[in-house]
Amino acid sequence: MASITRCLRAARPAAFSAVARNSAPRTISARAFSVTASNAIKRYTKEHEWIDISADKKTGVLGISEYAAKQLGDIVYVELPEEGKEVKVGDAIGAVESVKSAADINAPVSCKITHINSFLEEKPGNINQVAEDDSHGGGWIAKVELTEQGLEDFEQMMDVAAYKEFTAAEEEH
Repeated sequence: MASITRCLRAARPAAFSAVARNSAPRTISARAFSVTASNAIKRYTKEHEWIDISADKKTGVLGISEYAAKQLGDIVYVELPEEGKEVKVGDAIGAVESVKSAADINAPVSCKITHINSFLEEKPGNINQVAEDDSHGGGWIAKVELTEQGLEDFEQMMDVAAYKEFTAAEEEH
């Protein structure tokens, strides 16, 4: 730390002397910040994919639902989509393999893949633990940019309440 200070004094001696001359106590004004929720909107497909879109409806994060992860069992491999790829609703963008079975991951909306969760290549089991988490260590699959068609596709998807009803009906059968 001392060496950083010496370097700063050598580089800007006038700045330090001005601070030394102005020995009167200074008040620091603070600006209040408000924090609001991200206002993300989540929807689901009948094939158990989800997408969480941003408030501006331009970007989103997608993955498979907690219900799907539970039904698959312990996930041992995830095939991730290709970054930069443009896909239409229903296109296969990847796959998951578990000790029980394998399943395709389909695009829930028309979109462009902008980023993939490469962490899942090393730890595919994160999908089982946090399937619908879009944070750094979460089980999300990809981040996307939505197209105009993608927004229309999104409007056709199930909201959380409708998806819960759908999965409850599936469990009865």
